[in-house]
Amino acid sequence: MTILAYTLGVVLFALGVVASIALHEVGHMYPAKKFGIKVTQYFVGFGKTLWSTRRGETEYGIKAVPLGGFVKLVGMLPPEKGSDPTKLRRSNTGLFTQLISDARTAEWEHVQPGDEDRLFYRKPWWQKLIVMSGGPMVNVVLAFLLLGGVWTLYGVYEPKPVVAGVSDCVIPASEGNRTCTADDPVAPAREAGLQAGDELVAFNGTAVSSWDQLTELIRSNDNGAATIIVERDGQREVLHTNTMVSSRFADETSEDLVDVGFLGVLPEQELERKDLGYVVVTMGETTQQVGRALLRMPEKMVGVFEAAFLGAERDETGPVSVVGASRVAGEVAATDQLIVSEKVVGVIAFLGTLNLFLALFNFIPLLPLDGGHIAGALYEALRRGVARVFHRPDPGYVDVAKMLPVAYAVAGVLLLTGVVLIYADLVNPIRLGL
Repeated sequence: MTILAYTLGVVLFALGVVASIALHEVGHMYPAKKFGIKVTQYFVGFGKTLWSTRRGETEYGIKAVPLGGFVKLVGMLPPEKGSDPTKLRRSNTGLFTQLISDARTAEWEHVQPGDEDRLFYRKPWWQKLIVMSGGPMVNVVLAFLLLGGVWTLYGVYEPKPVVAGVSDCVIPASEGNRTCTADDPVAPAREAGLQAGDELVAFNGTAVSSWDQLTELIRSNDNGAATIIVERDGQREVLHTNTMVSSRFADETSEDLVDVGFLGVLPEQELERKDLGYVVVTMGETTQQVGRALLRMPEKMVGVFEAAFLGAERDETGPVSVVGASRVAGEVAATDQLIVSEKVVGVIAFLGTLNLFLALFNFIPLLPLDGGHIAGALYEALRRGVARVFHRPDPGYVDVAKMLPVAYAVAGVLLLTGVVLIYADLVNPIRLGL
């Protein structure tokens, strides 16, 4: 790795993350201002203010720790029903009650005379929904543009039914990329005499049209005999072997192992530009993959903890912090195994996937995440709709302040998770081996 290339990769990726965060907050602020909600602050980062300026009633600025951002929408927490929000309660009988009361009071300090109709909680549910969905939806759009741009303008490496390499032995997928030993059986492809550059024409009498088709034919062949027709140096040859049942991953994105037929060949990769249809379909598939990774994050954090504090090996498919992601981008930029164009698109695609993760993460229906406020808006719409159908009095707005204890607990978990991830990325980072 060259230090300059590594540093450039880290810096550019970090700037991309900061830009994504800034645009996420714009996704909240822009519709809020359009709906007349009072917005007093727009900041990228947390901690000490490095720079700020005021435009109208809104202060714009940058803070010292670029690990997030926020937009201050006045009136996020409503006053307690039946109380005068301008007057403090004389006593609070419990810890959570006190916390909620203090939060309401702090919220009301930003309200000036004449702001009553500009408070977030007083807006229609659909406006709340648009405002709170705006941030993560910006990340969705960024992911679509970044990933779609890579796939359509640069292309995607697709496997072709041409041999790029032949395995020497059969190693179960669960044992990783270790070297062959004397106890490992010889790979069927090696026994058959397959060579790099062979074009696979037919497998057991079935004409081969794609690598995916060939993979299915091999996997379903179990321990059966295999007759393989290849084209080599302009001539066709017939090779014979037996595929061998081996433990493999169910597919490229799965960590589940299945016992299937194994031949032992690696395909050549060819760069192909894709169309919009491919982008739409693949974005859907990528969203599912990121969603599954998000669901498995609590389980994966156990491995991160062990890697950080017990010296365990770091899982390459596990979660990382912004620090770890930046280091990965640096490794991609510095490696000699990729040409410059591949490095650039690799970092862009990584940033696109990160934006998709941020979007799905923020849609989780828990405060203080955007999804918690989205859930509150939808619940308000539901109960008001039910009240209209059954001719009941309007129940009014949803009091999200009552969920503050949950918000504090979730925030605590997120803070602890972030600290563990950053520490693990510093002491035991993921290394791509590039």
